[in-house]
Amino acid sequence: MIDENTLLADGFEKALIGFGYRHNHQLAIYDYHTCVEILIERDGMSEEDAIEYMDYNVIGSYVGEYTPVFFNRDLVDGCST
Repeated sequence: MIDENTLLADGFEKALIGFGYRHNHQLAIYDYHTCVEILIERDGMSEEDAIEYMDYNVIGSYVGEYTPVFFNRDLVDGCST
């Protein structure tokens, strides 16, 4: 069940991949690349503009402790366990 305090990113419903928790707060998790694709298709942005928009206007926005998380799978490739 989605917690009533969980913030969802308007217009990025197709990019929602699930929910996670930080300090007992449920957070929406979105796929970064799918969000970029949505901006390209829906808003007619170039890939470069969509990435810039995501980085500055979406990821760069803090709207409180329930701010959504944007998962970038490219960053996982560089991690070692």
